[in-house]
Amino acid sequence: MVSRVIPVEVFDLVIFGATGDLARRKILPGLYRRYLAGQITGESRIIGAARTDLDAEGFRQLVRDAIAEFVAADKRDTAVIEDFLSHLDYVSIDAAKGDQGWKSLKAMIRQGVVQAFYFSVAPSLFGDLAEKLHDHGIAHSESRIVVEKPFGRDLASAQALNAMLASHFEERQIYRIDHYLGKETVQNLMAVRFANILFEPLWNSQFIDHVQITVGETVGVEGRGAYYDKSGAMRDMVQNHLMQLLCLIAMEPPYHFDPNAVRDEKLKVIRALQPVPAEDIVRGQYLPMNGAPGYLEDCEDPESKTESYIALKVHVANWRWKGTPFYLRTGKKLRARASEIAITFKEPPHSIFDDAAGWRENVLVIRLQPNEGMNLKVMIKEPGPGGMRLTQVPLDMSFADALGAEGADIPDAYERLIMDVIRGNQTLFMRGDEVEAAWAWTDPIIKGWEARGDRPHGYDPGSSGPEDALMLMHRDGRRWREIKE
Repeated sequence: MVSRVIPVEVFDLVIFGATGDLARRKILPGLYRRYLAGQITGESRIIGAARTDLDAEGFRQLVRDAIAEFVAADKRDTAVIEDFLSHLDYVSIDAAKGDQGWKSLKAMIRQGVVQAFYFSVAPSLFGDLAEKLHDHGIAHSESRIVVEKPFGRDLASAQALNAMLASHFEERQIYRIDHYLGKETVQNLMAVRFANILFEPLWNSQFIDHVQITVGETVGVEGRGAYYDKSGAMRDMVQNHLMQLLCLIAMEPPYHFDPNAVRDEKLKVIRALQPVPAEDIVRGQYLPMNGAPGYLEDCEDPESKTESYIALKVHVANWRWKGTPFYLRTGKKLRARASEIAITFKEPPHSIFDDAAGWRENVLVIRLQPNEGMNLKVMIKEPGPGGMRLTQVPLDMSFADALGAEGADIPDAYERLIMDVIRGNQTLFMRGDEVEAAWAWTDPIIKGWEARGDRPHGYDPGSSGPEDALMLMHRDGRRWREIKE
């Protein structure tokens, strides 16, 4: 099976913060790969904008170096790279100071093509950029802006950020990017649910025992400890990434695969989330080990109460999910880098087999990284003449295997999402009221542990997290799935 590449319209894309780390690692290499695939037409242009004092050729060299570092060798075609670079331009702009560079930028922007502005900068600069784009007559009613998380650090700041953006752009023009929603498997979750009669009748509390959502990382917060210590795992991961995954699992079928229809159903899930009591929350910090610093050393604050790990038991208060818990966990310096969703089904009401002890749950596992794919664990007869003995086997679908050599080259999440911006498709982007509803649920949880003065539990690097997180499941007669690549 070979994936189809459908070219997008001609566009002018301005990347503010074009010399920054995100642009170098993800945005610019991703745009090159889309150009290589034929999805970006030759008339489109990419304009870098940043405080760095560069000319167009200096910026092209920066992008050339980024492609050499972050694009696989078999995708680096010298002729294509040089052709791609010929469509790049650059303007030096300091969003927070003066008007230098804005007239030059306006002269570069063409009329009659899709016009998009990527704010790959700190949220504190969003307002300055939005205001300058309008003051200089660069943006118009059909322009699109892309903003990176964090979308605030609490409800009040999220509301202020949304209000500021809304003063210059309509909601239909604002694309709040969460790269997790651009992953192939996340989108396939919707296809599995709503394009197959096999699963949807079972997708409720009558048949599903519980759901686990895990995002594990092997790295710590080295080099960004001071920044991370102001957010922590709850703000950095749960409020956005894990929340969005939970919504896609728990949402009702939308009336149509339409951006607002999908986001309406996700919003209903967020608003149906019950408050989480203290006993259903476990927070942790990784400890020093073998000479490597622990979290407190990495964040340079021996009194820090910020969590590098969190696990929660969450309930959705509606008819579909009454009594079915959702267990969420994410953390730094865990055993493996792994992101997955595991839907565990209930046991059959009656077993006709004597080998009942050999029974294991049916589990649908959606792997987001690494090795994107899905597997469904089912019970079969163990091969051999020894009678009816049961064993569990996976019906496994790795995208790399299922789609063949060419299909295995799955676009990066940023590639897909940027192309959706050019198409004007907001389905995979968060709406303002979604962001605010997520913070309205998150804020009381954070304020609760701050008021209690709770300190995170220590856990060993390379483990699956604090022991108390195991008890969160054990007391319910359940177990966390092993964290492994």
